[in-house]
Amino acid sequence: MSKVVLAYSGGLDTSIILKWLIEEKGLEVIAFIADLGQGEEVGPIEEKAEKTGASKVYVADLREEFVSDFIFPVIKACAIYEGYYLLGTSVARPLIAKKQVEIAKKENAGYLSHGATGKGNDQVRFEITYFHFMPDAKVIAPWREWDLSSRTDLFAYAKKHGIEVPGSVEKPYSSDRNIMHISYEGGILEDPWREPDEEIFTLSVSPKDAPDEETYIEIDFESGIPVAIDGRNMGPVEMLGSLNDIGGRNGIGRVDMVEDRYVGMKCRGIYETPGGTILHHAHRAVESLTLDREVMKLRDSLVPRYASLVYNGFWYAPEMELLRSMTDEIQKNVTGTARLKLYKGNCTVVGRKSASSLYHPEFATFEKDSVYRQSDATGFIKLNALRLRIQSILKQREKEDG
Repeated sequence: MSKVVLAYSGGLDTSIILKWLIEEKGLEVIAFIADLGQGEEVGPIEEKAEKTGASKVYVADLREEFVSDFIFPVIKACAIYEGYYLLGTSVARPLIAKKQVEIAKKENAGYLSHGATGKGNDQVRFEITYFHFMPDAKVIAPWREWDLSSRTDLFAYAKKHGIEVPGSVEKPYSSDRNIMHISYEGGILEDPWREPDEEIFTLSVSPKDAPDEETYIEIDFESGIPVAIDGRNMGPVEMLGSLNDIGGRNGIGRVDMVEDRYVGMKCRGIYETPGGTILHHAHRAVESLTLDREVMKLRDSLVPRYASLVYNGFWYAPEMELLRSMTDEIQKNVTGTARLKLYKGNCTVVGRKSASSLYHPEFATFEKDSVYRQSDATGFIKLNALRLRIQSILKQREKEDG
């Protein structure tokens, strides 16, 4: 019997897919469960996979690698997709797919499978990574070939085969969680005019229910990487977990947006990213002191490109490797501390300091100084205005001649 390695989460889609691969494809299913800090006990998910028919289950704690090698590089690059999305789901898929391929090679499995739909972005992210690490990979994407056309059909299939699944027909929106964020889409959220119900949210309290007093925190960075909160050094997982707790208590990191999927259509997504939101603001605060103006402009011009590459699944592409190397070089001097005030959904930078600061009070002050001659600005302005003056002269001559 041929083997298939399935990226398994225990959710509705992959629970049905595991059984479908056995019943309809006649395959031996090896389930792979990636622990990315989704806040669930892995034990019950592993037991569920075995109960549903998996011949073997691999479980990998990938939290440390996920934060240090995927999330922190995205934070370093200030990567945000279409102005709002901090890429929490997008950046997880290449890591899961990479580990899937490793298991497939170990088990001599002939196929790889995932639960992504034919309308979504995840199918691209998974499969591009498969082909990067296994050029001759054979992929089974059930959503692109089975006759189950909706989540309602999946619930019916689960009932028929006695598979326990989360959610319900009445409340069929889906969610995806890891240590970076949680996302919600589909079902009742497909109406972009409808405000999401408060009970949807998991990682954060409503801003109106957050504490009535401000929370101040300080975050230290070394070469663009966060290393300490309030002076206490932390590892990557502890760092992000602590910021999720702090941010969640203060209602930080909620996003409701309509985004452009890679396959072409627009979709509505709800996100909670408390810790990532705090890190983004803190990081930019330290950058404001330590990055040269033109370097920052160049980097910011590349942010949409970087974010799109992550969103579209090209984490291991050559151009992405180039951008990551460039980011590492740019971030060498981004070392310092940001102080932030968290209050009822707002994350405000209120202080920043760095030994590598390019901010010098003696140059910036409006008081008396001995390092800057204000009269020098006269020539500076005239030279910058020269091309505009020439254009104006030309237009005036054309007007007179006409």
